[in-house]
Amino acid sequence: PPPGVSEGERAYEGEIFRLGAHSARLVRSAAALGFALPASAAEIDASCRQVLAANRIIDGYVRPVAWRGSEEMSVAAPASRIHLAIAAWPWPSYFTPQAQAEGVRLAWARWRRPPPDCAPVAAKAGGHYVIGTMAKHEAMERGYDDGLKLDWRGRVADATGANIFFVKDGEVHTPLADCFLNGLTRKTVIGMLEEKQIKVHERHIMPEEMEGFEQCWLTGTAAEVTPVGEIDDLSFTVGDISKWMMDDYDKAVGKDTNGAQSAAE
Repeated sequence: PPPGVSEGERAYEGEIFRLGAHSARLVRSAAALGFALPASAAEIDASCRQVLAANRIIDGYVRPVAWRGSEEMSVAAPASRIHLAIAAWPWPSYFTPQAQAEGVRLAWARWRRPPPDCAPVAAKAGGHYVIGTMAKHEAMERGYDDGLKLDWRGRVADATGANIFFVKDGEVHTPLADCFLNGLTRKTVIGMLEEKQIKVHERHIMPEEMEGFEQCWLTGTAAEVTPVGEIDDLSFTVGDISKWMMDDYDKAVGKDTNGAQSAAE
């Protein structure tokens, strides 16, 4: 099937968090796949707001998606018309409140991130999520909440739809985003850590290093900031830095203190 790109955006109190950055990335993702969108980033911003309002959603999720049409049913489809659609729906917490409080459980995934010369890794493209879907399904079948992937070199990469952070001796370590999506929430959280003058190491992390880490959390538009309690047989505490990041992120997005998500009447 023809390739497509998408965004995942959260709305809090009727406002889409970092909407402009999401729309700009959608434009870049399409360009990475070789096509131009039929609307500018500013026009996509406006359309996302209109869809949210038309559906009377106050707290929810917004999904712009663009794809090549069916005029040319082959691998090469340069003359196909580009379609752009935007969906929105009420959205609860990605993980259960208990999992958020105690930390989610991750399982090592057998699927790995490919090298950057095998896929447009900086694009939020549909094909990348096949690996994530299979890894998450397998993790859930084993009783875990999500899967944690390695890259093609055997280094720690990311979860199925979220980036990952670790804490050791008061400093934060996160895998270098050289073969997976450098998430907008990841960037937001790194900025928050730097504002708190907490040292952040963006680097290659090997699985055997993880025994020495004390705290762990995931970041993503859907996951927000979610602590990790277990990765297979490794355990992590929901410590101060994890709690600070959850609280600071909730304040930044304007989320209510109970984390409630609702649709307008």
